Amino acid sequence: MNPNQDKVCDLAIFGAQGDLALRKLFPSLFQLDKAELLDAETRVIGLARDNVDQPGFKENVTEHLKKYIPADELDNEVLQRFCSRLQYIKLDFATEEGYDQLVATRAKVKHRLICYFATPASVYGPICENLSKHQLINGETRVVLEKPIGYDLASSCEINDQVAKYFDECQIYRIDHYLGKETVQNLIALRFANNLFGSQWDLNHIDHIEITVAEKVGIEGRWGYFDKAGQLRDMVQNHLLQLLCLIAMDPPSDLSADSIRDEKVKVLKALQPITPELLTTHVVRGQYGAGTIDGKPVPGYLEEENAKSSSSTESFVSLKVMINNWRWANVPFYLRTGKRMPEKLSQIIIHFKQQPHYIFAPEQRSIASNKLIIRLQPDEGISLQVMTKDQGLDKGMRLRAGPLQLSFSDTFHTDRIPDAYERLLLELMKGNQYLFVRRDEVEYAWRWCDRIIQGWEDQNTRPQKYPAGSWGPVSSIAMITRDGRSWYEDSA
Repeated sequence: MNPNQDKVCDLAIFGAQGDLALRKLFPSLFQLDKAELLDAETRVIGLARDNVDQPGFKENVTEHLKKYIPADELDNEVLQRFCSRLQYIKLDFATEEGYDQLVATRAKVKHRLICYFATPASVYGPICENLSKHQLINGETRVVLEKPIGYDLASSCEINDQVAKYFDECQIYRIDHYLGKETVQNLIALRFANNLFGSQWDLNHIDHIEITVAEKVGIEGRWGYFDKAGQLRDMVQNHLLQLLCLIAMDPPSDLSADSIRDEKVKVLKALQPITPELLTTHVVRGQYGAGTIDGKPVPGYLEEENAKSSSSTESFVSLKVMINNWRWANVPFYLRTGKRMPEKLSQIIIHFKQQPHYIFAPEQRSIASNKLIIRLQPDEGISLQVMTKDQGLDKGMRLRAGPLQLSFSDTFHTDRIPDAYERLLLELMKGNQYLFVRRDEVEYAWRWCDRIIQGWEDQNTRPQKYPAGSWGPVSSIAMITRDGRSWYEDSA
């Protein structure tokens, strides 16, 4: 075992029978075990309300590992070793029932306890209270909170206050799984290890920036949850604003957690508020109707299972975001996220300014700019679009745009890119907080988003319809077209 490996721990997963744990957490822990990144004595304790025995729990986890991990990666020897780590405790989160079993399980060990709350945020407080009552919290205990935390700023503060009664900020790990993606990690290296980009990363050289997080899927049986949240709360408040912060932040003094998070907070504090006057020009709110995905008809949002026909919840949001600081003054950030889009896609596009003096064919001027394309999914990688002369004796000095491309899987000759949760769980066990979100980040993000939500409520407007399989309402295209620009797929 690597001598630098972190101390052995007990990872207690609250909500161990839920979708997140079975689809993401257990497969990621299996991969860490396979890579020999888990200490031999580390245990994984599942806690849930389901009345199952130990063999039944292990069988359920095994079934989901076989479902979510390719067969050629599911080594039987590792599977047996991983299952030997698993324990199960039936637990009622909100009452004291079952916590004494967790105490008994840890009676003869001195492992660090890490509590992963894969549960609704509404039970974070009761879980912490019961852990404290049973003396399961000490200075080494860590707690993981899944986002979104709360429904707005007020509820977020309430939940964070409940957790803060029992844990110091240095013990709290708020997860945003986008921060664990390999390409997102590479944003820091790309920006701050390469003078080629570092010297160009400001208003003098960048024209505008796009961030798109598109999903092909609809609600997938989660209508009740999603209708209370909507796309702004579900995606913009955490994922897209975190990506924006990493793109826009100033260089941190070092790579420590607080140095990085201090710079991200500065960006959130500098976001231009979306006033009621800007709602119509800087924000587009949509809801998908019936349409076609991959040649198959799909229902509209209001026709989904358990839907209420009166719902005005948005499944699409696009925004024009301005940052009021010296680095980004007058540089628009166009954010866009939605369900039932033409493809599953997460990407960031940096549009550099054109050369001030242009000497080539006038009709080609619109294509004569560099673009840095950072793909988060489905194929993680980085591509820099540069201008070169078109090949051929008859082409003259016609320009063409071509990529200098870095595909992580091709370049590093790896069969798989680790899932974001693998990295986050590993850094959690090592005690590194730089990939996790600090409380003030969460609250500044909520404060900015709450103003938009309040504006929607005050104006009592319904989201605009867009057909499933499209890139959202026509007004989303109009928003960027008014500025003389276009979304990347429209201009490519």
